[in-house]
Amino acid sequence: MKYISTLIVVKDIEKAKAFYQEVLGLEIISDFGANVTLTGGVALQTLDTWQTFIHKEESAITFGSNAAEIYFEEDHLDDFIERLNAMDHIDYVHPLIEHAWGQRVVRFYDLDHHMIEVGENMLFVIKRFINTGLSIEETASRMDVPVDYITKMLGTEIK
Repeated sequence: MKYISTLIVVKDIEKAKAFYQEVLGLEIISDFGANVTLTGGVALQTLDTWQTFIHKEESAITFGSNAAEIYFEEDHLDDFIERLNAMDHIDYVHPLIEHAWGQRVVRFYDLDHHMIEVGENMLFVIKRFINTGLSIEETASRMDVPVDYITKMLGTEIK
């Protein structure tokens, strides 16, 4: 078994493609009209074709349930937030926040009200804590993770 992608249903595929390209910087891998595969493991499917695939009426397809999200990590979160804030068409779930473990994240909706989270790359969270003077053990405690998680993450940077 191999995971391939997350497919989301969209009402207007052209607008959805533009949104994911402009806001998240994703690129089109393949475009078959009713189905588009983007970098990052995201696929878009038109509402009308999706209805025929699952044999359901449009009223059976729910948008904006807030029960799931598409999750991305960003190495340069501050730059991304600055760019995002300059866009006037972003519908925020919430602005930039910091979770208890120290990761900063923002959540917003795409045009079809699918929730998107963009979080700070976890290695950058670790480095931010280390750069403030915390030891590896203190960083692990602050993030509520095992010490070996911190050392493994820091080790990936060296390779």
